[in-house]
Amino acid sequence: MKIIVPMAGRGSRLRPHTLTVPKPLIPIAGKPIVQRLVEDIAKVAGEKIEEVAFIIGDFGPEIEKSLIQIAEKLGAKGSIYYQNDPLGTAHAIKCAEQSMSGDVVIAFADTLFRADFVLDKNSDGVIWVKSVEDPSAFGVVKLDNYGFITDFVEKPQTFVSDLAIIGIYYFNSAEKLMDEINYIMDNDIKNGGEYQLTTALENLRAKGAKFTLGKVNDWMDCGNKNATVETNSKILEYEREAMLNFPASAVIENSLIIQPCFIGENVKISNSKVGPGVSLGNNTIIVNSNIENSLIQENTRINHGNLSNSMIGNSAQYFGVAREISLGDYSVLDFLSK
Repeated sequence: MKIIVPMAGRGSRLRPHTLTVPKPLIPIAGKPIVQRLVEDIAKVAGEKIEEVAFIIGDFGPEIEKSLIQIAEKLGAKGSIYYQNDPLGTAHAIKCAEQSMSGDVVIAFADTLFRADFVLDKNSDGVIWVKSVEDPSAFGVVKLDNYGFITDFVEKPQTFVSDLAIIGIYYFNSAEKLMDEINYIMDNDIKNGGEYQLTTALENLRAKGAKFTLGKVNDWMDCGNKNATVETNSKILEYEREAMLNFPASAVIENSLIIQPCFIGENVKISNSKVGPGVSLGNNTIIVNSNIENSLIQENTRINHGNLSNSMIGNSAQYFGVAREISLGDYSVLDFLSK
């Protein structure tokens, strides 16, 4: 099986944190979003992943190297493709056509999930969905009495279903999907000015393809700062047991750690209270501070911080008192200087 990961967007709603790092590579509880995504898919698939293909923008060689390493940690080949123009979800998949063979999972790298279902490979495809309160903001699916999908509806203004598509799909024949994507692109069939995957799905369904549901228990967004901080806290709770042991290189002096928390290598905490729901990246220093429900990246220093629901990037410095903050990479905010 192969995993195809379209992730060409830079994540403008999460700025300033995506100015130097694309959103899928921002660490959540110590691990990049996209790494968590492909690992979770591999668990649901229940079989060896042969290849992970990433569809990216101009992210640079260091980012590409990191993505290849994520694939290799799964024992898979890593491939890089480029989507230089934002022409839609179907166009993104077209960019990875060389890897589109056999059975594939396509996963858009802006979401995380928790699920306990087993992938049904007897159907033509599986669509990951989650029941939502307001389906008008999502693409949804309609079902027949046997549980097969009968229709794909994009952002319905009147109620047709509350089963929202979360952006993860399984296909037992990538070649058949590519035939439909090529058809809609060759005939310039667009929805909202873009080539949409849902158009290809509807064409496959109309030709007799049987799609079933993969219902997830939790669907976690990383679209903006508040959602990302909340997702970090949720992941920490899910992995509470794994977070109990701090690395030997961490130094914690005269401080209280309230679990669950992630503490990276060479972190130094003194005279502080940290947690719950806090992630501290490698080499970060916390002094005289009170931090809860916050995501702090690597090589950052915080002194006299009183932070909640906050997100601070890499190599940043914060000195002062505040309740909530979003501070990007290499930034300095100092309330203490006279």
